[in-house]
Formats: sequence, structure tokens, C-alpha cells
Amino acid sequence: MNLSKVKLVVSDMDGTLLNPESQVSSRFFNQFNELKKQNIHFVAASGRQYQSILDKLNHIKDDISIIAENGGIMKHNSEEHILLQLTKEDIKIAVELLRKVNGANIVLCGRKAAYIETSHPDFISKFETYYAEYKIVDDLTKVTDDVFLKIAVYHNESSEHFVLPEAKALNNRLQVIVSGQNWLDISHIEANKAYALKILQQQLGVTEDETMVFGDYNNDLQMLGLAYFSFAMQNAHSDVKKIARFETKSNSEQGVENILEELLISKQL
Repeated sequence: MNLSKVKLVVSDMDGTLLNPESQVSSRFFNQFNELKKQNIHFVAASGRQYQSILDKLNHIKDDISIIAENGGIMKHNSEEHILLQLTKEDIKIAVELLRKVNGANIVLCGRKAAYIETSHPDFISKFETYYAEYKIVDDLTKVTDDVFLKIAVYHNESSEHFVLPEAKALNNRLQVIVSGQNWLDISHIEANKAYALKILQQQLGVTEDETMVFGDYNNDLQMLGLAYFSFAMQNAHSDVKKIARFETKSNSEQGVENILEELLISKQL
């Protein structure tokens, strides 16, 4: 691989840049300083809440771009942009359907906060790993004082096996995608990480041949298609491995950092 022409690095968070303890390594932060010196721009692209990404990358938040909520919101040059949002009718239809799914925990993702209807401690302990700002409410369909970007659904066993079969009924009006072993995301029909990444590529004047993308799950599929240097993690879903041009080690083995090391070496040759 000739990595020397890369100008843009884009990474998913969970299962990719974050290790199994949901932390970013000190090695990455050191590498980021070198990437910046080489004028290589970094983008964190995640289904996560915007505030949660800021929390994980607080040290470098002013120097990176962020794609959050699977492309629903984007930050670039210190400016936030709401790209695609859900309507009240979208929320009502989706929430009423999902309430019928056994074991489904529904999260309404707004710009200000995430909203949930349950206070069950087992779910809250997992939920707080992904959401920095949240509120417990009586009825998700009655929340109005926010802009809504996505509905996330958590299932303790498998979102793909237990939630997806029911949620597919929403496909004619909303985008339904499995975003992790336990998570499924429902968004505006056009919302995905690639929608936002394409805007960033145009603003930065960067081509697909100059873009490097890392991902591990199905909500990364479209954005992997916007990069020649598309990497699936070793721990990635089989669909991601089919799409990605290259593969790196798992997130527990610093697969992203290993490739970034090669990238920085190529810039010095």
C-alpha cells in the first residue's frame, strides 16, 4: 500500500478506535499530534451521541471533525450542523412499534440529550457507557423540546436477531441498520455516516483516493465505500469485511493505531 497520499483519516469509535474498555489509547493521542503536523485531518464518525464523542476525544476535540448519530449531526471548523432529523410522526410510529418488541430498550437521541423510558439499573449501567447526557421520561413520544436525530434500540442478547425482524417494517420510511451486537439504529431515510463524510470531503477538497476509513459494523458500510484505503477491523461484522479493501487487527490489538503507524512512516520516506 502506498499510504503517502492519505490526507484524511476517518474512524468509527466502538469496536474500532475504542478498546474493549471503551477507551482511546495514549498511543493514538500521540499519533494524532504527528498526523496534525503532516496536515492529515482526523474525523471521528460514530453512531454515538455527539457529547459522548466529545467526552472520549476531549483533548483533541477542537482539532478534529465529528460525525455523530450516524450522520445526523456533524462538527467541522468548530461549527455544528444538524444534517438530517426525525419528524414527530417518524418518532411516534417507530416508538409504538418498538415498544412491542420483547427485550427492546428504546433511546430517543436528541441534540441536547438522549431520552429513555426505563430506569432499570442493568440497562442504565450499559447505557451510560454510550450517552453522556440523558433524561428519563414517561413517554418518548411526548418529548418536544429538542431536535431528534436518531432512535437507538438496545437488546441484551442480539439486536440483529431480536429487533431487526420487527424493525424492518419501518424500512419504507426510515433507515434501519444494525450498528452493533446489541444496538440497532433508526434514522432519517438518507442519514448515514457517508452522507456527512461526503460533505466533509468536498469541503476539504479531499478525494476518495486520499481517504482512509476504519470500521467494524454495518453502519460503517457506506462510508467505507468513500475511501480507497478502507479497513475492516479483525473483529468486524462479516458484511464489513466483504466491503472493505483491507483488514487490520482487532480493536483490542490497536488495529487502527498499527495502520496509523504505517501511515506516519510513509510520510517520512
